[in-house]
Amino acid sequence: MVGPAHLLRWEVPDVRARVVRDDEIEGELARLRAATTKAIERLRAVKARAAEKAGQAESAIFDVQISMLEDAELREQVETLVRQNLAPEKAFDIVMLDWRDHFGRSTNPMMRERTGDLVDVHIRLLSILLGLPDHDPVDLAPGSNAIVVTHDLTPSLTMQLDRRAIAGIATDAGTRTSHVAILARSLGLPAVVGLIDATSRITSGERVILDGSNGRLVVKPTAAELSQFADRARREAAAQAELATLLDAEALTTDGVHISLRANVDLPDEAGAAAAAGAEGVGLMRTEFLVVGRTAMPTEDEQYEAYKRVIAAFGKHPVVIRTYDVGGDKLPVGGFPHEPNPFLGWRAIRMCLDEPELFKVQLRAMLRAAMHGDLRIMLPLVVTVDEVRQARFLLLEAADELTARGVAHRRDVPLGVMVETPAAAVSVDSFVKEVAFLSIGTNDLVQYTLAVDRGNASLVTRYTPLHPAVLRLIARTVEVGDGAGLEVSVCGEMASQPLMAYALLGLGVTKLSVAAVSLPAVKRIVRGVSTAGAATAARAALDAGTAREAARVLRAGLQAELGEELLDGLLGLG
Repeated sequence: MVGPAHLLRWEVPDVRARVVRDDEIEGELARLRAATTKAIERLRAVKARAAEKAGQAESAIFDVQISMLEDAELREQVETLVRQNLAPEKAFDIVMLDWRDHFGRSTNPMMRERTGDLVDVHIRLLSILLGLPDHDPVDLAPGSNAIVVTHDLTPSLTMQLDRRAIAGIATDAGTRTSHVAILARSLGLPAVVGLIDATSRITSGERVILDGSNGRLVVKPTAAELSQFADRARREAAAQAELATLLDAEALTTDGVHISLRANVDLPDEAGAAAAAGAEGVGLMRTEFLVVGRTAMPTEDEQYEAYKRVIAAFGKHPVVIRTYDVGGDKLPVGGFPHEPNPFLGWRAIRMCLDEPELFKVQLRAMLRAAMHGDLRIMLPLVVTVDEVRQARFLLLEAADELTARGVAHRRDVPLGVMVETPAAAVSVDSFVKEVAFLSIGTNDLVQYTLAVDRGNASLVTRYTPLHPAVLRLIARTVEVGDGAGLEVSVCGEMASQPLMAYALLGLGVTKLSVAAVSLPAVKRIVRGVSTAGAATAARAALDAGTAREAARVLRAGLQAELGEELLDGLLGLG
């Protein structure tokens, strides 16, 4: 992807102290008020665009920020410092730092959550007061074909992204399996993440090449680089056109094994596109969109409508909905306690079981939506069968509450678990009598097995999904699940990468769930290989000493089945 860079410096700027004379105070107060008005007007424009794209409920996050700028106490504190001869930008900076500290230390979880909004307000008004270039993505016009370059993406920034104006995303932070990368793929946007210093070496307007396949961002490309990229883009376009012809083809291996290809869905709006891409249902519907960045928890009816929309898009195909997996890099309304390592903290099933009334709202919405199709409930980050039993008890309570209200629902909804920790994989035999299915979440399984933060760009080379330890845990889960007659699927990013998908087929996985944009390429792999050949390559990978050795033997096996040219084309599309 070639286009102009749009540098989005969404971070609090440095502010030097500046003294204003007595005769300048009124003029500085007027400048402060004008900047505040401008910031509020911009937030209203941002909210309007977010409401058009994501809905009124999601856009309500910006109401909180508007109310902060309109807050009489905040204004009074800042103006008091200005009247004491402090420049407005420094006065506002001091007050905001104090408010952020106060909110962050609050025992009220809702106040702690508002610190993110305070940061957004802090950045927005200071940028105006300091006369900094306005990099707000709301200003990008349709057809800009811009490459957004930023340190990281917050929920409020992500909500502003317009696919009509933005051609790709590049970030300093993150990895291929970080939340921003997954979200970008779900939006159909190429992304290069983990660049470390892109925001410090790129200027807005500079021409760049975003090479999503190889994870590169080329600044001020030469004519030779542009020509090389154009040639590869043409080859990839041809490969994409060929993949489009597979839309109605069955995902059948050369030795006659059907592989069920399902979609990962982040937002209800994606369901239609996933179904149109040939997905045989949803292997993972993430529900974090319901809570991240919101000003209030979603109601039962709101959730019911969201789940029903996805089910309606897939007819009789299964739709697996994951219960809240908030925490780690996805923070909910109300916030979490401040933790040194939130990925190992109070998140996912732990939060749900500790907040049963909140959890039951979601469970009731799911039981109601199950009336409209094959809905299945999946529990994230489970490490002990006791958690499954507690969740099942709450599910039965939720069903009883719906019965008492006379609301139509299903009581026989299948309950499954995600296997995404070594504990769950090693003790998976303890789950098989308690659950209806298993789904391997490889993003976290790799993270916890290798003790590598999957969102840390500095560790990206150590995040190796083909590590023999990871492959052995997957193999054990499949073996135990198959032995118990349970469906075993994979819904992590591994399933969308050619070498890794080949390994999963060889390990006996027959159900893969990937981003909708990856479905054609995965189907092409499935239709070009045999499960026998994949099994031979997977056994060699299991015996390998390192991830690099495992990748080498898998590539050799996949190349022997697909041919070098096709394999190179598929790897380029990754």
